[in-house]
Amino acid sequence: MRTTAIALLALGVVLAEPASRALARARWPARDPIGALLLWQAIGLAGGLALVGAGVTYGLAPLGDSLPAAAGALPSMRSLTDIGIDHLLALGVAVLLAGRLFGVLLLAVVRTLKARRRHRDLLDVLATPWPSMAGARVLAHPLPVAYCLPGLRSRLVVSEGTLAALAPDELDAVLAHERAHLRERHDLVVLPFVAWGATAPWVPGMACAQAAVAALVEMRADDVARDRTGEAALAGALRQVAGTGATPTPANLTSFSSAVTGRLDRLHPEAAPVSPLARALPRLAALALVAVPTITLLAT
Repeated sequence: MRTTAIALLALGVVLAEPASRALARARWPARDPIGALLLWQAIGLAGGLALVGAGVTYGLAPLGDSLPAAAGALPSMRSLTDIGIDHLLALGVAVLLAGRLFGVLLLAVVRTLKARRRHRDLLDVLATPWPSMAGARVLAHPLPVAYCLPGLRSRLVVSEGTLAALAPDELDAVLAHERAHLRERHDLVVLPFVAWGATAPWVPGMACAQAAVAALVEMRADDVARDRTGEAALAGALRQVAGTGATPTPANLTSFSSAVTGRLDRLHPEAAPVSPLARALPRLAALALVAVPTITLLAT
């Protein structure tokens, strides 16, 4: 079990730092946002599981040859100190790490829900309902602004400047983009990475994960809008709204105008389609990343 603990620790460290930093710098995710998002989620889940599992596995090593056997021997222990100070320390570190991961995530969820509720209440006072679209609000603002506020009582927000500046097909592209965020609950995709980065902001790989995932959900929503309205309409909307939209906040976590340059670059019609093999690889890698630490902990 000691060898297993070392292997899990190494896997967790690699996923948290060099693997995350490399994926954040990679170019291929822009061609396959869904595959990249699945891989990011697998990295976060497998990294946390491996780091916590390493401490638990090493801590319980004196009690059995496998983690299930060691866990089964716990009730017969007279005292935790029987396993030795170093093993007890490893267990303590694992508990603290798990507590911090879940604690930061819970705090992020609570803060986000509070900010979202305040934001929604302000919108309902300051913005005008859009009769042609349930849950949509129009802000009396001259600059083009578009974003969504997710949740059980979601809101889709556009400004008067957006309605004035965009052609009908460009407005359709904006609306399709924001509806994709709401329908696919991209806020729930981004939120764990906000917590992950806050857990260890001094680790570059973990800190950059949030920005990478936020950019990918915008690209995914762009793909939905492009399929509905075409590349020209989406590109025109991006150019009109670029730099003027709402900054992502704990309430909305996304904005139509964020990371615009990279999103425009990927809209060229001459870009080669992604092959089935290239699509399959990140999905298989995500499955393997989650399976390896899980099987290791259960079977070793």
